[in-house]
Amino acid sequence: MKEYLAKLVPEPARPFAQALYWRMVARPSVSALSTEQYASLRALKCCVSYNKYGGYCVPESSSHRPAAQAILSKTVYEPRTIEFMTARCGDGDIVHAGTYFGDFLPALSKACASDRKVWAFEPNNENFRCANITLLINDIHNVELMNAGLGERVETLTMGTVDANGEALGGGSRVVSQPSDSSKGLQSVEIFPIDNVVPQDRHVSIVQLDVEGYEEKALRGAIKTIRRCLPILILEDWPGSNLVESKWFSENLSPLRYTAVDQIHGNIVLNPNKQR
Repeated sequence: MKEYLAKLVPEPARPFAQALYWRMVARPSVSALSTEQYASLRALKCCVSYNKYGGYCVPESSSHRPAAQAILSKTVYEPRTIEFMTARCGDGDIVHAGTYFGDFLPALSKACASDRKVWAFEPNNENFRCANITLLINDIHNVELMNAGLGERVETLTMGTVDANGEALGGGSRVVSQPSDSSKGLQSVEIFPIDNVVPQDRHVSIVQLDVEGYEEKALRGAIKTIRRCLPILILEDWPGSNLVESKWFSENLSPLRYTAVDQIHGNIVLNPNKQR
């Protein structure tokens, strides 16, 4: 190709001719690829948007989801939750799950004290990739981001990432208890207890869980951390969960004097008596 261009194209125009050849001839057309070949490219479809806290890598597949729409319109998703957390994290670490594409990360990162961290968990593979890019966009170094979910023991489960219509669930991706062979958008997900991840010498001031009905199991795996640090708990008010009225709550959190003190954007805020 280089010899051919040297003979027919003047030297000043050769870089342009080479680029044109690559784009029009040498590079395979994506539209010509099979579905399997296209999937193997693992290209991340996303866009970058900004709000007052920073920049975000938003997955194109979930642009219809509320959190993505807020960021794409350059506003803040759950602003009161973020304001509450940033005002109260104090001198402790924050546990934040699920992280989605990182829509909370810039604000939480900036609010942490200089030697404190955000322990962030996102099991959905695509969301995790986007959250990593969000960290890079904002030059964030105090976030420990894991491609994993939270539970009461170390295990590998199955997560559903699309709904019955094939649309991405985004931050609504959830563990599927009995996946069928015909189910779409399934992926394996690693589950870890908070007690196994956060070192015992770290003080945790806030545990915020948006884990689609998996809150109790995540708390079971965090009970040592909770007893040691007595953090504020911010839990998604999952329909039908009745966590505060459960036997496990009365046996494990009530003795620590945890009570529901507020509700913010559909999240229940639980404080131990010492922080009320």
